[in-house]
Amino acid sequence: MKKRKWLNVVATATLLTSVMLAGCGSSESTAPSTGGSAEGGAAAKKELGAIAFYSPETPDMTKEIGQNFEKANPGASVNVQYAGTNVLVNRMIAEKDSPMADLWYGGGGFLTFESAKDKGIITPYTPEAIKDWPEVQDGIKVRDKDWKWIGTEVFVLGFVYNTDLVKPEDAPKTWDDLLDPKWKGKIQMPNPAASGTATLLVLSKLMEKGEEPGWEYFKKLVDQMSALPDSGSAPTKAVAKGEAHIGIAFDFMAYEMKAKGEKVDFIVPDKTPVIVNPVSLVENGPNPEGGKAMIDYLLSKEGQQTLANWYHIPIMKGVETKTPLTLEKVIPHAQELDVDWVNQNYDRVRNEWRQKFQ
Repeated sequence: MKKRKWLNVVATATLLTSVMLAGCGSSESTAPSTGGSAEGGAAAKKELGAIAFYSPETPDMTKEIGQNFEKANPGASVNVQYAGTNVLVNRMIAEKDSPMADLWYGGGGFLTFESAKDKGIITPYTPEAIKDWPEVQDGIKVRDKDWKWIGTEVFVLGFVYNTDLVKPEDAPKTWDDLLDPKWKGKIQMPNPAASGTATLLVLSKLMEKGEEPGWEYFKKLVDQMSALPDSGSAPTKAVAKGEAHIGIAFDFMAYEMKAKGEKVDFIVPDKTPVIVNPVSLVENGPNPEGGKAMIDYLLSKEGQQTLANWYHIPIMKGVETKTPLTLEKVIPHAQELDVDWVNQNYDRVRNEWRQKFQ
């Protein structure tokens, strides 16, 4: 399969970090607390009212984002609705005639957002502070070409392991290592029917291996699993409890747990998805100005710092993060991904997963 090389074509990660938020280096220039027009014009500050915020990301983190936004915007009230990525997408599709959400943040990277573009659930918004962002910079796709989604941070898909049960030298280092018989019944991954994290894994492996060998890989991998929970964070929690030795997860999930004193650590596989995680304005949402304002906030220095405090790799330069990972460390591991193939095959692949494994 021919792949468009716009992911992981960076000469150096230094170049990437210097351009990720060109023109957005200060909190004054990047932190408008109220939304502008869909073309990016800033509106006068006003009470924003109730804002419905759909997100599959860490509930405590999104709750904190909402609380911090409310403090910065008296009169605003943020209602965070948590569920798995694909569950939220299906909900937004079902609500399309009478949308309940104002913005959607997060979902296992931008591939889910790409697949949602033609479903009538997200709409363009260009924040004034980042109106000069290119679509692709040094091989990294940081926003949709029509501004239907905007990257807020960088995620790395890999392995969380229990350090009491697995020695670092024995832990898997590649995706094929997960098929070793010694891990049978000791691994958990999220269910691709519900989780954007797992959907990203399935798409990336089919792109890398081709469809027939890719499905054969997952037949073997599923046989290694002790469980396939719907939540993307559930395997990490299972590893922390000792219910699994290895979990498939994003980097920040492991580091959040490790910071809480859990006996876990994270491995970046040899080649793996390294991808931006976006935010989108919901089409015809009940409070579009509130949704725009929250998008502005997520891309502000204060909003980016909140993400960084939760062990995410921020997309904005000059924000100090708690994660031990840096762009310089993870870019050499990044797998090439083909967005056109995703757009054409996302729903088909999810349906095939259900037919084969559920």
